[in-house]
Amino acid sequence: MAWSATQYSLFEDERTRAVRDLLAAVPPRPVRHATDLGCGPGNSTEVLLQRCPDAQVTALDNDKDMIDKARERKRLHIPRVRCDIADIATWSAPEPQDLILANASLQWVPGHATLYPHLVRQLSEGGSLAVQTPDNLEEPAHRQLRDIASQGPWAERFADFALPPRHDAAFYYNLLSPLSARVDVWRTTYHHPLAGGAEAVVEWFKGSALRPYLAKLNEQEQAEFLARYLEAMRQAYPVASDGKVLLPFPRLFLVATR
Repeated sequence: MAWSATQYSLFEDERTRAVRDLLAAVPPRPVRHATDLGCGPGNSTEVLLQRCPDAQVTALDNDKDMIDKARERKRLHIPRVRCDIADIATWSAPEPQDLILANASLQWVPGHATLYPHLVRQLSEGGSLAVQTPDNLEEPAHRQLRDIASQGPWAERFADFALPPRHDAAFYYNLLSPLSARVDVWRTTYHHPLAGGAEAVVEWFKGSALRPYLAKLNEQEQAEFLARYLEAMRQAYPVASDGKVLLPFPRLFLVATR
């Protein structure tokens, strides 16, 4: 599944708010080595640099377009930031990390029962794993995606389609507590006011949740799928009094400190 850094960045301010909140909860300590797993177009890496101005930072993503955009960001053009293509599922740190950041990336990677403990083991003593994942699979935007996929002329192609499973706070707490000195986990629902009505909701999810669905369709089918999705979003997200649409977006946060 290819990504579009340009599409993803259309709502960069809204998407970046969560990583600021996440890193604000990381216990303060000197950070020499930090990694941004799934850095996307580099917005999360910029926030990481602000949090750890003296660290040697590595920004990793498995998508070339995302890494190219990250490398273009002016603030990342400094010797202590390295942007590379890598797969989170197989990544291991070359040296113990004082901070590992994964902002809205691990939800695309299966096998959390082994992945999360592996990441904690890459930390130095006192280091932190900071993770934020969307927790919105039961929101109308996702439920309508599943309904449209299962009811259209393309339904057979989606018969065995499933995103990697997501888990609740208790799962991650119980998983990482034996490996950590402290596990902090919480859930926040952001309510993003989007200008442009339901069309803006569709544009938002074109940069994320819609991508694996559209990847299975040809150009004509994509147009029909998007038309059905737009109509569903008009019903699910009414226009507010100021003409904007309020998009609720739940996110799950976790900071595990070794």
